[in-house]
Amino acid sequence: MTPEERAKRSAEAMWAQDAATQALGMEIVSIAPGRATMTMRVRPDHLNGHKMCHGGFIFLLADSAFAFACNSYNQLVVAQENTIIFLSPGKEGELLTAVAEEQHLAGRSGIYDVTVTGEDGRKVALFRGLSRSIKGQHFSEE
Repeated sequence: MTPEERAKRSAEAMWAQDAATQALGMEIVSIAPGRATMTMRVRPDHLNGHKMCHGGFIFLLADSAFAFACNSYNQLVVAQENTIIFLSPGKEGELLTAVAEEQHLAGRSGIYDVTVTGEDGRKVALFRGLSRSIKGQHFSEE
């Protein structure tokens, strides 16, 4: 099995168990070893009292892209630490895109950066996640 096939199979197994991501309207655009791109259209129920999408829903999109990227090697991986900087809000109806990219992977620990952008290309958020794999645990059968 190629690394790309392993990443796709791992994502399919994760997706099948991730009802929350699906309920929020997220979609996987692409998956590769150490990389994932996901989108989410901002719905009215994603808006806060200021009529913008800022904070939690953007974090969930970034965290989901991070999770799919760091689980792309068919190892069960969990977040060890996450930080996010919110730069601008999402607008109702806008398609947000989160691109997660592995920066470093050594042993059971990884570092991943996620950039969330709006349809106009502006940066909405910058996210960094530290991951830790659970030894001997896998998402799918190979």
